[in-house]
Amino acid sequence: MKHTYQITGMTCEGCRGHVEKILGQVPGITEVSIDLGKGEAMVKMDKHIPIELLKQALKDDGGRYDIHPQGTHTQTHHPMPEIKQKDMDSTGKYYCPMLCEGDKKYDKPGDCPKCGMDLVKEEASSSSGTIYTCPMHPEIEQDHPGSCPKCGMDLEPKEVSSEDGAEEQKAYKNMLAKFWTSVAFTLPVFFIAMSDMIGVTLSGIRNEETWGWVQFALSTPVIFYSCRNFFIRGYKSIVNRSPNMWTLITLGAGAAYLFSIFALIFPEIFPDQFKTEGGVVHLYFEAAVVILTLILLGQLLEAKARSQTNSAIKELLNLVPPEATVIRDGVEMIIPMEHVKLHDIIKIKPGEKIPVDGEITEGKSSIDESMITGEPIPVEKSEGANVIGGTINGTSVFQMKALKVGSDTLLAQIIDMVNKASRTKAPIQNLADKVSGYFVPVVVGIAILSFIVWAVWGPDPALVYAFTSAVTVLIIACPCALGLATPMSIMVGTGKGAKQGILVKNASAIEEMHKVTTLVIDKTGTITQGKPTLQHVESLNDKYTTQEILTLAASLEHNSEHPLAHAIVLGAEKKGFKIQRVDDFNSITGKGVTGKVAELNVAIGNSKLLEEFNLRLETKFNEEVEKRQLEGETVMFVVISKSIVGFISVADSIKEASGLAIKTLQDQGLEVIMLTGDNKNTAQAVANKLGLDGYEADLLPEHKYEKVKELQREGKIVAMAGDGINDAPALAQANVGIAMGTGTDVAIESASLTLVKGELDGIVRARKLSTDVMRNIKQNLFFAFVYNTLGVPVAAGILFPFFGLLLSPMLAALAMSLSSVSVIGNSLRLR
Repeated sequence: MKHTYQITGMTCEGCRGHVEKILGQVPGITEVSIDLGKGEAMVKMDKHIPIELLKQALKDDGGRYDIHPQGTHTQTHHPMPEIKQKDMDSTGKYYCPMLCEGDKKYDKPGDCPKCGMDLVKEEASSSSGTIYTCPMHPEIEQDHPGSCPKCGMDLEPKEVSSEDGAEEQKAYKNMLAKFWTSVAFTLPVFFIAMSDMIGVTLSGIRNEETWGWVQFALSTPVIFYSCRNFFIRGYKSIVNRSPNMWTLITLGAGAAYLFSIFALIFPEIFPDQFKTEGGVVHLYFEAAVVILTLILLGQLLEAKARSQTNSAIKELLNLVPPEATVIRDGVEMIIPMEHVKLHDIIKIKPGEKIPVDGEITEGKSSIDESMITGEPIPVEKSEGANVIGGTINGTSVFQMKALKVGSDTLLAQIIDMVNKASRTKAPIQNLADKVSGYFVPVVVGIAILSFIVWAVWGPDPALVYAFTSAVTVLIIACPCALGLATPMSIMVGTGKGAKQGILVKNASAIEEMHKVTTLVIDKTGTITQGKPTLQHVESLNDKYTTQEILTLAASLEHNSEHPLAHAIVLGAEKKGFKIQRVDDFNSITGKGVTGKVAELNVAIGNSKLLEEFNLRLETKFNEEVEKRQLEGETVMFVVISKSIVGFISVADSIKEASGLAIKTLQDQGLEVIMLTGDNKNTAQAVANKLGLDGYEADLLPEHKYEKVKELQREGKIVAMAGDGINDAPALAQANVGIAMGTGTDVAIESASLTLVKGELDGIVRARKLSTDVMRNIKQNLFFAFVYNTLGVPVAAGILFPFFGLLLSPMLAALAMSLSSVSVIGNSLRLR
């Protein structure tokens, strides 16, 4: 049986995991799953277990957490005093990327009060308003268009610096300044510490003690200015009982720094084993600042990537025009988008973007909806048809009624879905953190045990031996190579990927790619070329050859802006046919075009054009036309002197590499599913031709997004490949989003991988790269920890009772250096 309860007292992922563990140990409970955001626990049990037993289990753990029947609203007994109520307002703009507080948001930028990570801003789907100013008198500003009261010039939208962009830029610049400060101080510390190893003698300039104080002076700004946040994060990880990489770095680097200061001030109390030949205690300032600077570099690269993460949403926001032409009381007026009201009548001119969702009330036009549906062929719309905000009008003027404005529009909902997908997708646990979760408590335990043993049974001065052995354990455990283990493999791997046309946006994509079980792919621009091409020309009249039909049709279509027309013209030009002059050209919206070519009255269009001329296709030709249509081709009929003489078919052809790539991925055990906004006949034709495992057609962006979520709920690890704006929510939601480099900027920004050439065989290469990199990372982690693991018991003094040996500081430095060299060398093998 299964029950759902409410849990109070949880504040982070560490709490969630701890509560799951405690409840899971109650006899009779088979499974516990907790939703941190909702504060709910789903508990499976062999038979009914009274809630009192669950309460007692949590109480015995310290009483920090409590459990209640679902629907009971109780105040947590352990509120966090450092989080103000206003900071938890759901209307806030900032959230923690680690989701420590679930869906909680904060009003101001800064650090997460739980884990110390930089808060990330959620992009809003509505702007704060456009400010208009006079180009001659910039002091004139207002929130609507008009004339300057001083000179009469038309006011123009003011190009103001974005508050969001300013915040991102400020945070990045601040971290960049800290990084260069850290580099400037770390390099001389490293040089001084390693001078003897590289054959440079500094003792002739100043003695070792003086150089020690120089290292102290140079290291202090790195600790207290550049990398102060790391120690805050480490402290919070200890307080919240969630040991991770920050815990290890804080303990190791902090111990190295404090040990070195103590050694500088009180060198006389240290045993000879801890001293150099010159009688000076070996210092570890360089170990502390080098690891911290490396970690800071990783944080800088992360901040740079994060500043680009919201670019997808900004690109979507750019689809909305800043102004709209509204007709009120018979008067046309241009107003800012924010002032458009429900049921306003809006006039849309040729080439303009449609500002909101609505319905055409007067006129008709062809509308480019590719940014929403992904399909390149414009859709013919007439009175009563629905239109979508952000799409582009063709060549005709029409009027529309606003039916959805602001956050209710489809585009705003897409923006919200991208936001939600990127916010709710939990960051992938870094392998180093997983190991640290076990390694940290063990190392700290050994350090404490070492101190106790030396303090009780060690020789005089017992406390000095106890202190130095405990600190040495922490120093040797400081994973200098851990700072390199993952970044080095990722750096080399991404460089290799770039040469293969695979651009990696974040490391989590590499980590997840080799685990993918289901590949979801868009059709247009992903499987197919993304633009219509000429497929077939058929003559239905002995009087005209296929060459003549194509030449006449191409000459006529040369005057049209329709994508299908471009396909016909390009097809004729490739065959070397000469375009002829056209007279009396006329476009019949939604039907086709007509004109006079070589003294012949020519028309080309769809079946509605035949109805316009009261023409009917002979039955014997219907089968061939229907066959073409079932294969996903668009058929257009050519009429000369009011007689059907032939037809031309155009289609979005499948890319050459798509078939082999899909077959290869299926052979590797992946399920390949196609999701498309195109019609069912075309989708079925493509799916059958490629042998896909499944397909769904006529999908809007939210349908693709929901389908990806559905697959993930089934326990599948999903990769999504697409190229259009309509794919952005699904790309953001998927475990791995893969964008075609030939697609839109929004798709590329929403995805974590980009295939430069836009071919599906890049996914095969990406999976191979992922497997190689992850294997390399695991090897690096082994090298990063093996020296430390072997060195820890030696540092604790396990050899002293038998051989009188304590770990030499020089050997400790050598061990750390060897682990780093091993990691670097192993990473370079990826090349």
